[in-house]
Amino acid sequence: MKKRRLHQSFLNAFAGIMFAFRSERNMGLHVLAAAAAITFSFYFNVDKAEFLAVLSAIFFVFMAEMFNTAIEAAVDLKTRKFHPLARVAKNVAAGAVLFATVYALVVALVVFSGPVRARFF
Repeated sequence: MKKRRLHQSFLNAFAGIMFAFRSERNMGLHVLAAAAAITFSFYFNVDKAEFLAVLSAIFFVFMAEMFNTAIEAAVDLKTRKFHPLARVAKNVAAGAVLFATVYALVVALVVFSGPVRARFF
């Protein structure tokens, strides 16, 4: 196996990240939600632990979406024909993204519900 330079590995990883952001429609929605969550974190002056929970949820969603993209690409590489196992692989990967997104929403509710109630109600 050919030994790659470290900077080439980082360039490859960055290319993969950019591919996921450009090719997946939902990544745009995730970016908007992440920007809103970070903005609300600063607006409501959440503490460090809560901010880390928000950031962790954001990265968890991004990672799940990127794994989903990788699984879909690998399945499509293997076959373009309908196969029940291909459908299972894609559906399970999409389900993982859904779980990550629900988790992020729960984190947002826990972190922001108190400050929103205190400020506006």
